[in-house]
Amino acid sequence: MTTSADSIRSIGILGAGRVGAALARRCVAAGYEVRIATAKPAAEIALLAEIVTPGATPVDATELAGTDLTIVAIPLRKYRDLEPAHFAGRAVVDVMNYWAPTDGEQADFEADHRTSSEIIQDHLAGARLVKAFNHIGYHDLEADHRPAGTGDRRALAVAGDHEDTRRAVAAVIDRLGFDAVDAGPLAAGRALQPGTEIFNGSHSAAQLSGLLAEACAGVRV
Repeated sequence: MTTSADSIRSIGILGAGRVGAALARRCVAAGYEVRIATAKPAAEIALLAEIVTPGATPVDATELAGTDLTIVAIPLRKYRDLEPAHFAGRAVVDVMNYWAPTDGEQADFEADHRTSSEIIQDHLAGARLVKAFNHIGYHDLEADHRPAGTGDRRALAVAGDHEDTRRAVAAVIDRLGFDAVDAGPLAAGRALQPGTEIFNGSHSAAQLSGLLAEACAGVRV
């Protein structure tokens, strides 16, 4: 199943924490149909959604399958709670980070040389996973967005093994108010992880492209 750049009309967000809520608000403001879910039944998060993510519809997690794009914004330690069958064939954005100094060491990520998103992709084997939105703070999502063509517009990277899905997510990033930079395959997401120059700063498209070129030399696109 392919995903075209103009095919994203509805967005499902799994996770109603600070990042998930900020993304939900930005997606609503950008005109998307937004559904938000947690591990709890929709009825239990209805009031929270009304207050924290006005305009987003609270649903049961299984109902996110009806959206064009799903953003996973749960604590990384809970990734094995994700049911692979619910994501098969779907475009999925991984915004999670493995950050041992903050979250503690997790054996799944300490013992594996791959990036955290590659491990998530392995678990969600049938999904078309991209890494994006992980190198911007939740507060910056709502403060740094700018119209296209603005001189100080911030750039965000998209890494994934399916080019069409990268393009589709890049279109979402642009609509949310940021320049999108194609980082190439999911393995290139290493350059976006905590501790990197990209993760630690705010960059223009030109700056971000340069940092990616330097960090990802030798990674096949």
